[in-house]
Amino acid sequence: MSITNEQILDAVAEMSVMQVVELIEAMEEKFGVTAAAAVVAGGAAADAAADAAEEQTEFDVILTAAGANKVAVIKAVRGATGLGLKEAKAVVDGAPAPLKEGVEKAEAEALKAQLEEAGASVEIK
Repeated sequence: MSITNEQILDAVAEMSVMQVVELIEAMEEKFGVTAAAAVVAGGAAADAAADAAEEQTEFDVILTAAGANKVAVIKAVRGATGLGLKEAKAVVDGAPAPLKEGVEKAEAEALKAQLEEAGASVEIK
């Protein structure tokens, strides 16, 4: 049975960036070509690798404004960060301020929802 180009593209699209890099290195070894030639020969695979490399994996949660219910926002900041009352109040008073940096998308979105529920304005970068 022969594998179609579509099946190859689907398989590459499901790979992590590291797996695509390893695949390109294996292709270079097997066919005696450089990455530039592999890109020309397998442009779709290289495009898929570039798309995967550009996908953001770490996010920063920025408190942009405390809103009307500052006490609730301070409580939410304390719960999310583990800061003491004084430190959490300083973060809220100093908005815009980063709350958490380099977190996964799900955690960033959950934190944003929690803070917005308390009345804060939050941005994810």
